[in-house]
Amino acid sequence: MITLRAARADDWDAIWPLLRDVFRAGTTYAVDPQITKADARVYWMGAAACYVAESPDGIVGTYYIKTNQAGGGAHICNCGYIVGSAARGQGLARKMCAHSQDAARAMGYLAIQFNFVLASNHVAVRLWRDMGFAVLGTIPDAFVHPSEGMVAAHIMHKPLV
Repeated sequence: MITLRAARADDWDAIWPLLRDVFRAGTTYAVDPQITKADARVYWMGAAACYVAESPDGIVGTYYIKTNQAGGGAHICNCGYIVGSAARGQGLARKMCAHSQDAARAMGYLAIQFNFVLASNHVAVRLWRDMGFAVLGTIPDAFVHPSEGMVAAHIMHKPLV
């Protein structure tokens, strides 16, 4: 059984390997693949909220919620999700996304916007669409993928009200 809970500062050493592996691969996140552990902690844990997915074996996934834009745009949040390789294919990303929508509503956000979903990340695009997110626009040649070359990125959005 996997449970979702707010991340604690002492979770960082379990979260870092999940992020490190995904960031180093350079295939889904527009993050410097050589990001340091310290910088990754600020990027991920410095969000408005950070959660972990915990199994009896430890932390197997994580997500953050952060305000997408300041001022007049502060009612829309952005989220990022990472599922550890051992937990993929079990519906965890779907569970975290559903949880994040409830958490974002509770925080007062009116919508979620994903700023940069790579078109080459077919699993994520299909899942987000299935969960009610719409593609608002596509940025051509937005990302240099290590094996696919230039790929497009989608801006995806879902109202929470």
